[in-house]
Amino acid sequence: MAAESILKNRQVSTMLKHGFISDPALSPSRIFLPRVSSTSPPPSFEKPRSSPTLFEMMSEEQQLQQQQQQQQSNLPNHHLHQNHQLQRESRPSDEKRRRLQDRVSRILAEAPFQSPAWAGGAGDVKLTVSSKDEFKVSMTVHRRVLAARSRFFAEKLGREAGAGMGTVAHSVEICDCDDVGVYVEVVVLMYWEEDLRRKLVGEDVGKVLSLLRISAALMFDAGIMACLEFLEAVPWSEDEEEKVIAVLGQLELYDTGVDVLQRVSVEPSISSRADGIFLQLLMGVLQAKDEKARREMKTLISGLLKEDLTHDGNNNKLDVSRDTLYHICHKCLSSLLLCLSEAVSVDESRCDRGVLMGQIAREADNLHWVVDILIEKKMGDDFVTIWADQTELASLHSKLPSMYRYEISRITAQLCIAVGRGQILVPKDARFSLLRTWLEPLYEDFGWMRRACKSIDKKLVEDGLTQTILTLPLAQQQAILLNWFDRFLNKGDDCPNIQRAFEVWWRRAFVRQYAADQDSSHLQITVCDYPA
Repeated sequence: MAAESILKNRQVSTMLKHGFISDPALSPSRIFLPRVSSTSPPPSFEKPRSSPTLFEMMSEEQQLQQQQQQQQSNLPNHHLHQNHQLQRESRPSDEKRRRLQDRVSRILAEAPFQSPAWAGGAGDVKLTVSSKDEFKVSMTVHRRVLAARSRFFAEKLGREAGAGMGTVAHSVEICDCDDVGVYVEVVVLMYWEEDLRRKLVGEDVGKVLSLLRISAALMFDAGIMACLEFLEAVPWSEDEEEKVIAVLGQLELYDTGVDVLQRVSVEPSISSRADGIFLQLLMGVLQAKDEKARREMKTLISGLLKEDLTHDGNNNKLDVSRDTLYHICHKCLSSLLLCLSEAVSVDESRCDRGVLMGQIAREADNLHWVVDILIEKKMGDDFVTIWADQTELASLHSKLPSMYRYEISRITAQLCIAVGRGQILVPKDARFSLLRTWLEPLYEDFGWMRRACKSIDKKLVEDGLTQTILTLPLAQQQAILLNWFDRFLNKGDDCPNIQRAFEVWWRRAFVRQYAADQDSSHLQITVCDYPA
């Protein structure tokens, strides 16, 4: 058939070359038309020609052959693609099984009972360990070894020694294991007579925790103690620490693992001394001689306190008393007042005036830090009143140049931000007293604060000041904001821009004009009886 087809194709080519139009031996009935698919366009109803030419018949036959070859080639490719997809899906499972098999082989290769030199004789127990995915490992072990080292096997196999038995007398299978390799490794460890801790040297904490779980499940006491001694001796990461505590709790090993947990256990005496320890730390930071170390430790303590707040919500685990924090505040205030008194009395020409200015900045920064802790721990309400009452400090503040005193105004800005955010809740008298004492100094120092303090957010200070002013009675708002209006026109950017507070006050005073004592006597109540 193939020879006839080739011969016919050659005849067609020869006839085309010589100009023949048709061949009666090639009729249209021999041309196979492909089946029309559902997506094919509808057939056209053009008027058929009476007789196709030889060229048309040859073209249709070639197209048919090409379509048939393509269909035949696509079919195996489709199956091949499916096979490749299945292979790719099975590769992870096969790779995992292969790695597990290699791991088990390495463990068994080092097992004493696999060595011909081992003097224990032939095994008499066939032990099979299988996983949930039906991976199985079988090994011939010795009943007297397992029963002597494991209370689990002692109960299952009995306490007969069974020494010298040449045939397997027992068959034990442990099914549905999460990690077959760990079970095999624990069984191998039962054959080691020397210090098992040496076998664990170099292992990671996660691996030893797995060995501890299986040793506890098989009641392998020597394995349990070796794992606990390992965990007690090695350092842990924070993640490993959580795992160690969880595993010891799950296995109820708090009594035997007491040494392991000593590094994380909080004794009642330490908890009761938290207040004193915190006071010692804060005073150490406030009195530090190295400025760089002082800043680093401030950041460290602040971060740990915020972590305590976010970790346990409103229930602070670090129980620091309010009295301790306010004791530190009063010490800082006394030191700051002393520094300002000395700076005011010192002649400007003296060289040690600059040293005093540095001390003022440091004491103000210390107080700012302690107040920040008070705000974080929601204890800052009393300090608003304390700061508002510092009239002597404010008087001394006004006698120093802004370049030396602006750090003190940061405390006022800090309190206004906290009040404006609702982090400090104090009566209106305390709020007004705060502004009456410290608002003018804040105006004077704002330009220096904005330029010299990179940590100061100008917009944040202005928003806090705006919100604090708007919490006051309307008459007090008016007095403060009219004073600010004149100052802002003269100082510009060196004065806080609180025009939003001015706009709100204006609308309250002249647009909405809410009257609290509105006469409600014109209200009438009408009672209507409805027919039943």
